[in-house]
Amino acid sequence: MSRRALYVETVIRTDLDTLWAHTQDPALHQRWDLRFGEIAATGPGRFAYRTRVLGLAIGGTGTHAGERRRPDGTRTSALKFGSGDPRSLIRSGAGYWRYTPDPGGVRFVTGFDYETRWGPAGRLADRVFRPAFGWATAWSFDRLRIWLETGTPPERQAWLAPSAARCRRAPARRRDGVAPSLLTTLERP
Repeated sequence: MSRRALYVETVIRTDLDTLWAHTQDPALHQRWDLRFGEIAATGPGRFAYRTRVLGLAIGGTGTHAGERRRPDGTRTSALKFGSGDPRSLIRSGAGYWRYTPDPGGVRFVTGFDYETRWGPAGRLADRVFRPAFGWATAWSFDRLRIWLETGTPPERQAWLAPSAARCRRAPARRRDGVAPSLLTTLERP
């Protein structure tokens, strides 16, 4: 991951299986993640997504793989994604989720980065988009945390209940921000 990569971390008072299910099942994932309006499996290790940006429906595809049982007790999920839609600022990207058992529940981490399109105009637009995308990721992580800790479904949470400020936005230790090797073996969508 590059120095521009986005990073979000939180601890959720739940068990690994519950958190895994709510992040790996597309029907559950799209309920808590502000970044995606729709996510659908399109085959083994493949998915399609759709989101709305300024009222425009923009879609893309991706590949993913997960390591559900690791010798150290953690789990990892990796994905590569991209959009052929010329209206999408994001051309392609990659990221990971890391699930680490913690005395307070599960430490849930993501790191991801992406390439923009539109040349210099895209790089300029990304100066606004990237921080907003990071905020949306952190807000969504807190929305998931509230759901799993209180049982309040995302659709019933007040808009101001989740807070991006409750999530760490930079790795505490250098290794926390290192992408798993699983990401290097994953094919492009």
